[in-house]
Amino acid sequence: MTAPVSLGLLWGAATHQGARRRLNEDSYLARGSVFFVADGMGGHDAGEVASAAAVAALSPLGDSEVVGVDEVRCRVRAAHDAVRAIETAPGRGAGTTLSGVVLTDQGGEPYWLVVNVGDSRTYRSADGVLEQVSVDHSEVQELVDAGRITAHQALTHPRRHVVTRALGAPDDPEPDFWFLPVHAGDRMLVCSDGLTAELTDRRVAEVLLVEADPQVAAERLVGEALAAGGRDNITVIVVDATGLTDALERTAPRGDGRAGQEDDEDTVPRRSPWEGALT
Repeated sequence: MTAPVSLGLLWGAATHQGARRRLNEDSYLARGSVFFVADGMGGHDAGEVASAAAVAALSPLGDSEVVGVDEVRCRVRAAHDAVRAIETAPGRGAGTTLSGVVLTDQGGEPYWLVVNVGDSRTYRSADGVLEQVSVDHSEVQELVDAGRITAHQALTHPRRHVVTRALGAPDDPEPDFWFLPVHAGDRMLVCSDGLTAELTDRRVAEVLLVEADPQVAAERLVGEALAAGGRDNITVIVVDATGLTDALERTAPRGDGRAGQEDDEDTVPRRSPWEGALT
């Protein structure tokens, strides 16, 4: 497939280990028309390796300007298998969340394909409104959906970091996929929960509105999350659809990113063998 002649992409990415961590278990991919964030779980011998393995498996998608849906599904499965294959200490499995967006098409028209497993998130900002596209695979989201707690209560719930789906899980996870038509001026945000644990959606929306450059926006969001406490690893990718270009535009390539204490802000899976694992 070829890129629509009227569509351009600009992006920026930033990552930080956080104010309390010695290790960054987040990894990201920002290449071509492919943008993913993976938040590993299991410590340096599992989580860091898991997120990096997932990103490596997805990386070939970056060779195409417009990516086929079947190819995305295949690569997400390969990422899951790669994480499952990681050897870890007895009782500690490797796992990672995954969220992101790729440029694809439907009937020759450009579409965002949003992919999610776990509680990292993908948002779209359009016409000044920030909308969370992905749905968290987490225990607190299930409680919210069931009406047992409010979204506000979920922010401080003691089980807020327990995920119900992850790449590398003993049971094959079922990724969520969404198609969104692309419009010039769309701004997509992909992030690990280290951002959303520190900043409200309202504050994130404000930063995305005032910072026109996607790299500056990504760096500012990470910086504000650090200033707010930075209790977890923080990774942010901001992608803009610019429109009216002859080919897909890019900022300087950000590449495949990965940076390097464990506390109660760690993402953990709900099921063994990761019970108690830290990221």
